Amino acid sequence: MTIHLTALHIYPVKSLGGISLKHAALTARGLARDRRFLVVDPDGEFLTQREYSQMATVWVDVEDDILTLAAPDLDAVEVPLSPGKQPTRKVRVWNSVVDAHTVSADADRFLGDYLGKPCHLVYMPEDSVRAINPDHARPGDMVSFADGYPLLLTSEASLADLNQRIVANGSQPVPMNRFRPNLVIGGVESGAEDGWQAIRIGDAEFRFAKPCVRCQVTTTDQASGEVRGPEPLATLATYRDSPKGVYFGQNLIPTKLANIRVGDEVTVLA
Repeated sequence: MTIHLTALHIYPVKSLGGISLKHAALTARGLARDRRFLVVDPDGEFLTQREYSQMATVWVDVEDDILTLAAPDLDAVEVPLSPGKQPTRKVRVWNSVVDAHTVSADADRFLGDYLGKPCHLVYMPEDSVRAINPDHARPGDMVSFADGYPLLLTSEASLADLNQRIVANGSQPVPMNRFRPNLVIGGVESGAEDGWQAIRIGDAEFRFAKPCVRCQVTTTDQASGEVRGPEPLATLATYRDSPKGVYFGQNLIPTKLANIRVGDEVTVLA
């Protein structure tokens, strides 16, 4: 059976809604336009669905050079996808402190009104470099505002296996968007990706960094913003536990940049 790419997703603003694509350019930080924007509090600390599950229900669209944000009962707001020179401030994502540009007072008000707290939308410019954890990276590896790595890969078979177990436990299956992957593959057995070290998708190549440890965001319905736990974490804990937590999916680092598209063949290199 041929392994192939079945879905591509980007999340232009960390923790807000995602966008499904037919094709995408691969950059050193991950897929183009993925998580280059971030929502922070007035102190520059990042905000995510972990604390504000309603962030899932902020709809995001990209058209031409415009990023549009929309949410229930609020007027949509538009900002440039590549803001020009703007004031710079320090922001924090986990243990990383990086330079970011302020974006738009209108976007700040929109997000503040929806989340019920003062906040700001910021952008990672090209000259702002956020390094990856050196335990799993090589010199020059970088990442956007994603949690820690440029890309997340999951497989359809691994989700099907998980959902079979969840249903057997008396709960409802979960969709793939609970895991917010960038790359979804088909044509493999459940868990096959756990044993890979490197792959090629089309002309692009990737190195596997580490399994992705999952948090409570996976218990949030990405359509409604409702926290529906304990699944899928409860079932994952029965067969995919580790000293650092339960895991699902693999974190990837690009090693050869190229455009990729849904339907591309996936070749296991190591």
